[in-house]
Amino acid sequence: MEHELDGWDIVHGADADWMPWGGEGAPARAKVLGTGDGYALVLVEAAAGYTGTPHDHTHPEISYVIAGTVEHQGIAMTAGDGYIASAGSTHTGFTVTSDATYVLAFKL
Repeated sequence: MEHELDGWDIVHGADADWMPWGGEGAPARAKVLGTGDGYALVLVEAAAGYTGTPHDHTHPEISYVIAGTVEHQGIAMTAGDGYIASAGSTHTGFTVTSDATYVLAFKL
């Protein structure tokens, strides 16, 4: 049976290139694991001390922590934790507290 792939962007992680990931403090890198309907699914690896830039969410942002520890809005998160930031929310606090790997989904 052949499966329809119109509208699908399936990316093999091993084939995706790493790129620098914005923010401050320690280094971070990311690879795009797929895009569709203006959204991106991104894998991020960030070193302890990395901080995100404050921003407003005009669309929802979704994250899942794979490894390490991060802090969002003053709340510690570890492997297995996730969040959804609703459209209209403000992201004012993000810090990687130990080397971390996490996934983000957001509208470009």
